[in-house]
Amino acid sequence: MPSDNNESRDPKLPPALEKTKTFSQQVALATELPFILVGTIAVGGIIGHYLDAWLHTKPIFLFVLGFLGFFGGLREVLRRLPH
Repeated sequence: MPSDNNESRDPKLPPALEKTKTFSQQVALATELPFILVGTIAVGGIIGHYLDAWLHTKPIFLFVLGFLGFFGGLREVLRRLPH
């Protein structure tokens, strides 16, 4: 079964379609990146919160895992940006 993402099928697109394709990819990336960053921080914070509740500690794990989530999310955002 052929894949819809097969770029070898139509290697040369008209300029208008190429511009539309590029714009669509940029919009998709721009809407995806904030969710990645916020999602990694939220997941790290939630795991840290439950670890703090389970171990009866002050919010140390919440902050540590929240910061790790932030740096992991930032790394993922920078990795996905075009160079």
